[in-house]
Parts: sequence; structure tokens; C-alpha cells
Amino acid sequence: MLKFLRELEKVKGFFQLLLTNKMGVVGLSIFALFAIVALFAPFLHTVDPSKTGAVENILLPPCHQFWLGTDDLARDIWSQVIFGSRVSLVIGFLAAALTVLVGTLIGLMAGFYGGRIEEVLMRIVDFFMMLPMLPLMIVLAAILGPSIWNVIFVVSIVSWPTTARVIRSQVLSLKERAFVEASRCIGASDSLLIFGEILPNVVPLMFAEAVLMVTEAIYAEAVLAFLGLGDPTTVSWGMILHFAFESGTMSRAPWWVVPPVACICTLILGFTFLGTAVSDVLKPGYREIRGL
Repeated sequence: MLKFLRELEKVKGFFQLLLTNKMGVVGLSIFALFAIVALFAPFLHTVDPSKTGAVENILLPPCHQFWLGTDDLARDIWSQVIFGSRVSLVIGFLAAALTVLVGTLIGLMAGFYGGRIEEVLMRIVDFFMMLPMLPLMIVLAAILGPSIWNVIFVVSIVSWPTTARVIRSQVLSLKERAFVEASRCIGASDSLLIFGEILPNVVPLMFAEAVLMVTEAIYAEAVLAFLGLGDPTTVSWGMILHFAFESGTMSRAPWWVVPPVACICTLILGFTFLGTAVSDVLKPGYREIRGL
């Protein structure tokens, strides 16, 4: 119980330090804004984003009834953008969680056991890192078919090796520390050493990797959807761009294209700020530099 409370205090201290970083505050603010929009989407002057409208409402520019105009099927673009934030956040967080989970487990095993186990695992990591990311995602998405879950799987498959390498490097250092040696001397099992002693000390690093993976997942979903490899039955920012491109009216209806592009860029920028801030906070001597 005491150990849990100590770890909780570390997490609390980490977020307190994060709030002293201007980029961290900006990143958290952007994320909070999009999270609130996604959560309260039905109450933000929205309608069913997939519902087609009357012929006379096709490709209307922004007006008092349609705040961001309409598309070629007279669907409300404001509603599509608002509900699309849900898809982007869900894909981003689930893909990041799966990526970090797989990468952390591989990194823990490789770093702790070393020898032949490390050799085999790191050669697998090297193999995946040599593959070109975007072509691999396109091929996998085309084979697996259009689905949100397939997009999450594809993004995770191509992203976990980076996390595995980062975690392994940290584990190689941690396993030689005095507290790990002390636990080993009193008979602690390998599982206890890995998950009880080493894992809690790599959690901040996992969080940093997860933040960066969210940006990759959001970008990947937008690219795959734009290329027609997303789920056409799901409203997402990438699918909005895909339908705008297919309609051939992108140049005549900028209100159809600009909002989803602006949202993608802003959300990615927010998580990039947050990831940079997390990396800064994790650097040794951050408190001293800030005078905290």
C-alpha cells in the first residue's frame, strides 16, 4: 500500500511539473478543448452527420443554418467535423495504448533477460523498423478491409518497435540499479523484478511515448481514410477529406476541406507540444533549471 502511495505521489509530482511547462499547458488545453467537443458533440448545434439534406441545400457555403456549410449530399459539415473528433481521439488513444503495451512488453523482456532472448527480439524490432511505414500501412489496410479496428491494428503494428527500443534502453540501465539488486538478493522472482521494480520506473517514459503515438495514429487515420482505406460508414476527418476529393469540388467548396484539415493540424500540434513538454520534464535536472 505504501509503495502504491509513493508511486501515486510520483505521478502527481510529474503532472505538477508538466503544468510548469508552457508547451505542456498549451498542449493540455488543446487536448481538453477537443475532448470536451467530442464528449458534448450532440449538444453543440449538431444533427446526424450522415443524414442527407434537400437538393437546394447542396454545397451551401457557411450560413446561419449550416455554420460550416454543406457537402455534395447536403450533409452538415459542422456536425461531421464535431463528431469526427470522436473517431480521431478514439483511434489515437487506442492505437497509442496498444502500441505502448506491446512495445513496453518487448522492451522489458529484451532489456531484462538479455542474451539470446534480447538478440531474437531486437532482430524482430530491426526488421519492422526497416519496413517503410506508409506503404506497409496502406498494404495492411487494403488486405484487412475498411474498419476502425483495422486502422488501429495497422497503426500499432508499424509503431511498436520505436517504443520497444526506448523502453529496452531504459531497462538496461534500471536493472543494474541498487534497488533491483537488493530485491534480487532477497529472492524476488523475475516477474516481481520486472513488473514490481522496473516497470513503475518506466511509466513516465511510457506516457511520453503514448503521447507521441497519439499524433502518429491521428495522422495515419487521416491519410488512410483520405486514400479510401478507412471505414466509409464512420464519420472521421479523413473520410470528410476523402469524400470531398472524390466529389471533384474541393476547389469550389473550401469550407468542406479547411475545417477537417485545421482540426487535424491543431490536434496533432497540441499533442506534439504535450509530447515535447513531457520529454523536457523527464530530463534530469528539470527542477533545478526551472528553479523549483
